[in-house]
Amino acid sequence: MQLIDTHVHINFDTFEADLEAVRDRWREHGVVQLVHSCVTPAEFVKTQRLADRFPELFFSVGLHPLDATLWVAEMGKQIRDLAVSDKRVVAIGEMGLDFFKADNQEWQIEVFRSQLHIAKELDLPVIIHCRDAAVMMRQVCQEFWKEFGQVRGVMHCWSGNPEETQWFLELGFLISFSGVVTFKNATQIQASAQIVPADKLLIETDCPFLAPVPKRGKRNEPAFVSHVAIYLAQLRGESLDDFAAFTTANAQQLFKLPILSTIN
Repeated sequence: MQLIDTHVHINFDTFEADLEAVRDRWREHGVVQLVHSCVTPAEFVKTQRLADRFPELFFSVGLHPLDATLWVAEMGKQIRDLAVSDKRVVAIGEMGLDFFKADNQEWQIEVFRSQLHIAKELDLPVIIHCRDAAVMMRQVCQEFWKEFGQVRGVMHCWSGNPEETQWFLELGFLISFSGVVTFKNATQIQASAQIVPADKLLIETDCPFLAPVPKRGKRNEPAFVSHVAIYLAQLRGESLDDFAAFTTANAQQLFKLPILSTIN
């Protein structure tokens, strides 16, 4: 069985002491590829060094909406130049809208649109963060698609209800579920996971955050994506082997990852 963790942050200090052991565990659990999400361009060089160490690691470059205040005119060019500088860059992001306690919504929208333009120009998918902003996210995407054309991408660590899920499926996005879907009170996320077509579904950890049951409360790590897979396969009434196969194929297609039988 092969799995792909489509959203990790292993550059965090919490991994420094035992990253080799973390690597060993993800390989033991069948994780053959990972997509590392940069939340600011400043993380790019460190992420490159991680990809040098771990050939199964690919990555993105972008600016997280909670860091939107860092955006200056030159940053768009910086993100674009970084994206074309390394063939291991497979997406623009993590980007999007986060309106939880936000007082800069209009600025977040401008920063989001700027990064959509970069992704469209480079024909790269986007990794989208959307928190308490589904209505505006849908509107901005609909307007952008109408004016400039569709952009491929994934709604990462999805927590929306089934109606919102359908909105983004109709926009062409894939939907990625994290360990949150395993939480007892995550009923609307679980309902959403049941309606996503097999060819539109991805899995992730978003580590080091949001460890799934039965690891909840611990530092999350890529190996734990296996628990997300097991839970979702059972929830959807699918065999684990089939679930692993189609989520892996979906990730490889979206991010244009190499199809590998093994990772040495």
